[in-house]
Amino acid sequence: MSFVNLTDEQCLATLCPDPFCRERYWYVFLSSSLITFLGGLVAVVITRLCWGRIGGNNMNTNRTSLIDGEEEDVPCMTLVREWANSLVSAQTKIGKFLVSLYFMLSMASFVLYLFDTNEPVERCFVIGQDVIFQIDLSFNIFFLLFFGIRFFASQDKLWFWLSLNSIVDFATIPPIFVSLIMSRTWLGLRSLRALRLLQLSEILQLLTILRTSNPIRLVSLLTIFLSMWLTVAGIVHLLENSGDPWDNFSNANPISYWTCVYLLIVTMSTVGYGDVTAKTVLGTVVMTVFIFGGLAMFATYVPEIFEIAGRRNKYGGPYQQERGKKHIVVCGHITYDSIANFLKDFLHKDRDDVNVEIVVFDCNTPDLELEALFKRHFTQLTFIQGSVLNSVDLERVQLVEADACLVLCNKYCNDPDEEDAANIMRVISVKNFHPKIRTIVQLMQYHNKAYLLNIPSWNWREGDDVICIAELKLGFIAQSCLAPGFSTIMANLFAMRSNSEIEREVAFVSNVGAMTDVVPTQDGSSLVAVGNTGEMQLFRDAWQSYYLEGCGAEMYTEFLSKAFAGMTFPEVAVVCFQKLKLLLIAIEANIDASESVIAINPGTHLKVQEGTLGFFIAGSAHEVKRAYFYCKSCHEDITDVEKIKQCTCETADFMHRRKGSARRKVDLFKGKKRTKTVSILPHMQMQRIDGKPSNGTVRDRKQKHRDSEDSTSGEDVYDYDSTGMFHWCKERTLEEATLDQEMLKNTVLTSHVVVCVFGDATSPIIGLRNFVMPLRASNFHKEELKKIVMLGRIEYLRREWEALKNFPNVYFLNGSPLSRAHLRKVNVNQSDMCVILSSNAISGEQENLQDKEGILASLNLKAMRFDDSVGLSDKLMSQGGQRLVVPIASDGESDDEVVETEVFNPVAHHLGGSPRQLLHSREQSAGTSVPIITELVNDSNVQFLDQDDDDDPDTELYLTQPFACGTAFAVSVLDSLMSATYFNDNALTLIRTLITGGATPELEQILAEGAGMKPGRSTPELLVNRDRTRVAQLPLFEGPFTQYGDGRMYGDLFIDALKKYNILCFGIYRYRDQAMATATPSAARYVITNPPYEFPLATTDLVFCLMHFNPSPPKARNIMSKKRKRRKDGSSGEVRQDQSSATTPEEGGHLNGTHTARGGVMVEEDAKEKHVEPEPPPPTVNMTPALAMKNDKCQQQ
Repeated sequence: MSFVNLTDEQCLATLCPDPFCRERYWYVFLSSSLITFLGGLVAVVITRLCWGRIGGNNMNTNRTSLIDGEEEDVPCMTLVREWANSLVSAQTKIGKFLVSLYFMLSMASFVLYLFDTNEPVERCFVIGQDVIFQIDLSFNIFFLLFFGIRFFASQDKLWFWLSLNSIVDFATIPPIFVSLIMSRTWLGLRSLRALRLLQLSEILQLLTILRTSNPIRLVSLLTIFLSMWLTVAGIVHLLENSGDPWDNFSNANPISYWTCVYLLIVTMSTVGYGDVTAKTVLGTVVMTVFIFGGLAMFATYVPEIFEIAGRRNKYGGPYQQERGKKHIVVCGHITYDSIANFLKDFLHKDRDDVNVEIVVFDCNTPDLELEALFKRHFTQLTFIQGSVLNSVDLERVQLVEADACLVLCNKYCNDPDEEDAANIMRVISVKNFHPKIRTIVQLMQYHNKAYLLNIPSWNWREGDDVICIAELKLGFIAQSCLAPGFSTIMANLFAMRSNSEIEREVAFVSNVGAMTDVVPTQDGSSLVAVGNTGEMQLFRDAWQSYYLEGCGAEMYTEFLSKAFAGMTFPEVAVVCFQKLKLLLIAIEANIDASESVIAINPGTHLKVQEGTLGFFIAGSAHEVKRAYFYCKSCHEDITDVEKIKQCTCETADFMHRRKGSARRKVDLFKGKKRTKTVSILPHMQMQRIDGKPSNGTVRDRKQKHRDSEDSTSGEDVYDYDSTGMFHWCKERTLEEATLDQEMLKNTVLTSHVVVCVFGDATSPIIGLRNFVMPLRASNFHKEELKKIVMLGRIEYLRREWEALKNFPNVYFLNGSPLSRAHLRKVNVNQSDMCVILSSNAISGEQENLQDKEGILASLNLKAMRFDDSVGLSDKLMSQGGQRLVVPIASDGESDDEVVETEVFNPVAHHLGGSPRQLLHSREQSAGTSVPIITELVNDSNVQFLDQDDDDDPDTELYLTQPFACGTAFAVSVLDSLMSATYFNDNALTLIRTLITGGATPELEQILAEGAGMKPGRSTPELLVNRDRTRVAQLPLFEGPFTQYGDGRMYGDLFIDALKKYNILCFGIYRYRDQAMATATPSAARYVITNPPYEFPLATTDLVFCLMHFNPSPPKARNIMSKKRKRRKDGSSGEVRQDQSSATTPEEGGHLNGTHTARGGVMVEEDAKEKHVEPEPPPPTVNMTPALAMKNDKCQQQ
């Protein structure tokens, strides 16, 4: 409705005379805005010019005052400006309120304008009766005040006057006051209030509604379109409803506001229906200008809007936590392989009641393969896209409510140090956001662990832990040098294997035993008839049944039943193994009321208390519950372990755990004592069987160390580091440790360890210190330390030497591991183990080629031929025999005893003559007989290590022959440690103790200083730290356990070794071709983890065990051995040759020392004794099992 259509009643209602009411005064309203704008602009320009001159003089005055040392008062205008800035900057609560209020009132004023569009463009009105005008007037008064505050707050008044917000105020505020004076209103340019919508994104950010870039940009684009449409539609509405001034407004086109909006949308989209058009000249001009500007905006902004909307992050929302369900945050290196391996172990069905939801957190959008993985586990997994370094994103994943944060690393990265730095930054961000959250992080390099100690909130006592890939990987390989196959056993224990797959593989092998052409052998293997000749050969896959049964065993924790209270550890372990079919390897022992330690096979020093936590090897968490439910009165006569369940006794559920509880076991002891360290020292403050404290035992052990150590009176001896956990020597230069031609002639390299290293001056550091430390643990005597010879380029080894300079018997040879000449120089055929480490340098094009050097070196070594007499000293070659010494001792109260075995001459035997020949009748002149362990980066490359196996390329690593035999190790086996550490915060502590040889947080603090290992004075207080358990291998072909190698049961050996010698057995290392049915049986062995009680043993088996440290050095034990031998034989020169001379376990004593499959059994030469034989025996060699096997083959040839 236009003002020209006012009726007489409407004019009368305005209290305005008829001629005056029908006059047009639009120019008055428009002039008020123009005069205000132009007048203010002129005033600002003049003021700026004048102030510039005055300000220049003031600047000079201020400089003079500052030089004279006079203080100037702050100008009043500066104070006003600062006050105004605080109100409009939105940095204060008042400022946020005013900015938000200004935006909301602007939108309210525009809504009032929409109501007025239904009235005439210009009309008279009664102020007291127009409520809309009154409200709009109050809004404009606020706008005027806020304009003044903004004006004072601005630094540049001229630019402020020309800004868009100021122009909107000039076009809308002055006309409202003109309307107040003239009692007449004009729609005018009030539609410009719609331009305030451009500030919508800023307001939403201010209110923390918008936080990411995509939503902010999308809102900005949408508000540009919306504000443009609404503003231009108001202008077109004004012009069309007013008409052209030069035609005396006679061509007015009555059109509603929303019709104008429709016209603009149709025009901008280039559709142009033509049903609505502009009639006036001014309206047509505005539409023409709008077409050019609108089309440009449409072509520019619309595609961007659709692009943002199309890539709308469906993973950008917050995580909605389910009530009563915990969740963990997994971040870091997120790929299909890393998440699939993590989920496979974390969500394994053998875990008991996993009521935890996984929130995967990464800044990258998941690919299709990863999305498919998320969909398969959508009930227990949620993906949230965001950055760990952004606190807003951390709030979206509800990190404060999370149970833990797990940070994964890229184990195949090009730069390990850069990868570690990124993960450490993620930990810093997480700990800064929530200092109390439990954090488990993977790091590549050992030396980078020191940076975590710089984080104030990092606290390993509260469950924070770091899984160092280099430390554990090289530790596994180092322990395999002492006990071959140990890396396979440990990798299978902490990895959750699929029971269905294992049962399927075992069933396949078992079906072969039902064939009519299969002949079972005495040791449990099978012979299969081949061809028409009926020739029998060993069924190739028969050994896998034993191996796969052991693969199903994992490591679990459970509280011991109250029935075990008061029993010693060996007694509890025997009951668990014999009665419950569980293997107990360690317990959590109390130091005081607040701290505890993990005691691995502590022997008889411990008395199990009520509520003791045990570490078990079992098939599932369900089986481990037997240790908690066991009741002596109710389950004493039960033979079926499946019937051992919770009984109705009052003390059965002494910890008040409901049957089938959904709580994780870690929750039960999370609030209990924290393990201070993993030291397994028998001298810790624990209650003994007699109820007395262990101080007396400490004194006894200290006295033994005083007697056993050769120290000069008045001199300080520094043979160990400051923690007493590792052997130490004075710093050596790299040149002193480098083997040249002269040193090679004077150095006897036999029963040593050869390490093949691939690297150059630019290769990333491997961290060889982590490999050397387990081989230099202080619970080995100095005489038992194996020489370590590293073969590689001197440029790389020089970079590693700073961390190795204080370890004894470490040597280098500058050469290539691919050179046969260099391998012969280091006597690789006389070594106990040849370790081939992969290069850390990754090819960017083909990552599968990273293992090429290791595979080539392994195949090259296996193709070599050796003469076993090469590399032996003349002294060894001249010996007619040697004595194999197996030390035994009692419980610690009497002196150590030593059992001597026969002087074995392998040349005098023939194939099949005795059980000993079954051990040594393997190919020893070829490189295939050299013990090798090869590190692999990619699991699929394991197929290239053994050319005689038929492993499928798609076969999982643990099912392949090299891994089962302990000759291959891949870094991927460490993936399971993340979930194992989360469910049991003591699991990693236990594994690290067994692997690293005794690395403690105290030692890590010392190494973090960067000065290397510090020496420690060899005092009894320091030497007592040597008393800790270690991994070993016991042979059954000689020593005190020979009676078990003729087919007797494994359970008898387990109980006898534990009761009499405090030795805890946990596996077997057996020949793959045990039946000897082929003409050239393989020298490869495979591991059997935790065999059952009825498992038959073979003479050639080696037994994995945990043994205690013997403080008596080998030299003292050998002297005692000779004296006892001479007294027993009645002569000083006679050495018995028959097996009966070996002391049997029934003779009493405690077995001590270290026995490994290759040189671990201590050998002592008796050069002074002369053998009187009818025929002098031929020359023999060092009587380690490895060299015995080599000489056996030489004699056969």
